[in-house]
Amino acid sequence: MKSRFPRWLARNFSTLLLALILAVIAWVAAVTSADPNQEQIYLVPVDIIGLASNLEITSDLPDKLSLTLLAPRSILDQITKETGSIQAWMDLTGLESGVHIIPLHYQIESRFRPVRIVDIDPSTTELSLEALISKTIPIQTEVSGEPTLGYQASPPEWSHDEVTISGRASQVEQVTTVKASLNITGAEETIERNLNLLAFDEAGDIVSDVILTPSEVSVVQTITLRGGYRNMVVKVVTTGQVDDGYRQTSISVSPPNVMVFSANPADVDQLPGYVETAPLDLTGSFDDIETILGLSLPEGVSVIGDPNVLVQVGVAAMEGNLKIIRMVETIGVLPEFEATVAPDSVDVILFGPLPALDALTETDVRVVIDLTGLEVGTHQLAPEVVILPERIQAEAVSPGNLEVEISEAEEGTPTPTSTP
Repeated sequence: MKSRFPRWLARNFSTLLLALILAVIAWVAAVTSADPNQEQIYLVPVDIIGLASNLEITSDLPDKLSLTLLAPRSILDQITKETGSIQAWMDLTGLESGVHIIPLHYQIESRFRPVRIVDIDPSTTELSLEALISKTIPIQTEVSGEPTLGYQASPPEWSHDEVTISGRASQVEQVTTVKASLNITGAEETIERNLNLLAFDEAGDIVSDVILTPSEVSVVQTITLRGGYRNMVVKVVTTGQVDDGYRQTSISVSPPNVMVFSANPADVDQLPGYVETAPLDLTGSFDDIETILGLSLPEGVSVIGDPNVLVQVGVAAMEGNLKIIRMVETIGVLPEFEATVAPDSVDVILFGPLPALDALTETDVRVVIDLTGLEVGTHQLAPEVVILPERIQAEAVSPGNLEVEISEAEEGTPTPTSTP
């Protein structure tokens, strides 16, 4: 019995092998139809490892690696869902400054099988590395301009006299000077300020792609008066009063300060802190004043520059209220109609300059109602106050609305003449 089985197996081996192959093919076909193979592209972020601390990348690098994978749909779905299932990187370990061709590496977690790589883009990249260096040089400080006449500047005090320049070698080596500049033009008091440092190349152009430590410096520039000079306030001297019904609203002088000088500094020191103008007479003034006045200075003291100043005085009429009564006039009434107004007079409160209010005449203020286009009937209308002087305005009218009755004119009855 035992001797027959080997002979039977030998006679039927080819048949059994064919049956096994057919079974495997059938199983693969069944699996493939249920979970077919597909291609899918994955964009994987590229990490950089091994970059030396004294080097900097100066070329553009691909930030993603494109991988085209062929695998069963279920495997591709798992890869898509799980972040980090594919990793990509560039290894820069041991590289020095210069241009290099670097391969891009990738790794797919081993549990995702079977997977076949169809395409990789890019597989390599060109990489430029540049050394990072630093150097220390003196700071070149500059003070430009001059203080106001009569003032003097002492040597400035700077917080730093050296600066360290850091960055790529090609940029750092371009820097020949680092400057801090202060402009004291027109200064009249001590200046305390923080100034930004700027790096320049040999041609005088700014080099921007470097790091300066410190990036700014502070400076104290002392400004003092010279002996015999003094900055004085100008005081305007006035006499008299403006016209009745008017008031002085403002007074100004330009310039408000002047610099005075004396060969004898004691003469300047004895001044009370201001200088006076020649007197300005305001008697009878009723309008704004603009004039040039000289300065009153003691003997031996003179003004640096123009000895005259511009004085401006504002003069305005005093304002008040006035109550008047005016008859109401109607306009726009057709000849076949007549109009009756109740009440036929109103109180008007006027506001404006007192001189203008005092000078009002009867015809300067009118109260009118325009009836143009209105039909027969009773109407409630607001009167209009017409004022000839421009600086006077009506603050209130009482009553604010009037009753106007428009009716047909009776035959033989003269129709009231409308006021034009």
